[in-house]
Amino acid sequence: MTRMAATRDGYGQALLELADNPKVVVLEADLGKSTKSLHFRKAYPDRTVSCGIGEQNMLLVGAGLASAGYIPFASTFAIFTERAFEQMRNGVARPNLPVHLCGSHGGTHTGTDGSSAQSIEDLAIFRTLPNVVVMHPCDDVSTRVLTMQLPALGQPSYMRTARNKTPVLYDGREDEIQIGKGIVLKEGIDVAIIACGVLVSEALKAAETLSGKGVNACVVDMHTLKPLDGALIDRLVAQCGAVVTAEDHNIIGGLGGAVAEHLVSNQPAPLERVGVPDRFGESGQADEMLEVMQLSAPHIAAAAEKAIQRK
Repeated sequence: MTRMAATRDGYGQALLELADNPKVVVLEADLGKSTKSLHFRKAYPDRTVSCGIGEQNMLLVGAGLASAGYIPFASTFAIFTERAFEQMRNGVARPNLPVHLCGSHGGTHTGTDGSSAQSIEDLAIFRTLPNVVVMHPCDDVSTRVLTMQLPALGQPSYMRTARNKTPVLYDGREDEIQIGKGIVLKEGIDVAIIACGVLVSEALKAAETLSGKGVNACVVDMHTLKPLDGALIDRLVAQCGAVVTAEDHNIIGGLGGAVAEHLVSNQPAPLERVGVPDRFGESGQADEMLEVMQLSAPHIAAAAEKAIQRK
């Protein structure tokens, strides 16, 4: 049976493993229990700064620490990172300071918290900032590995994690995970499904459905939205000739937007975007939200068939 875990747990585990580096410090905005930074706080209280419900202040505290040679990891809910956009822009990204921001509980998969708490625009917002690396991993293993790679990055980052458990795909495959490099989880020649976050496992289910119809779909985990793995996308276009993107995010500006931008400038190909259809969410269970927003495996499979017809 497939192990299930939440990506936020991988983030919390990584912080503990990074503690061997004395320059690593952790910042919290009153949500350490939810973002899983509390484990670091309990073990290293002298290297943890509680900023209260002050996300803007947290980012600038992080900028100050980074300018003094520290490597700050700051976290809160994804929706609350948006409060600190100006500070991320002018205090962190513009001076290119290595502050690593993690937004937990992103997307409509957050479910019963409702539309006001469902961040469907965070990836787009932070992708617009120069110098900022943007990631949305799909399981706890890849989240841990990618977080572990951040201290060597030398520039700011934004990572989105999720509250609810998803299938673990990378047990024993840690060596395949690298910032900026998409991972082919299933080879195929008829259509390429490029997914991130909670929809990677849904994309794999969609590929199974398509296989039963004689369609051989390639599935890619594009955990890094910026810098986008353009070389891989070019190979997929040459190999498959049609592309689908799948994300729990507005279809505007996220993974679908990033792939569309690359295709139009490099290797044009039919593209179908599966994502939140430019609307706000609502309150419901995680699986219910995937259906309401038409993000689940059947909708990904239908988009793949449509993309193939457009070749």
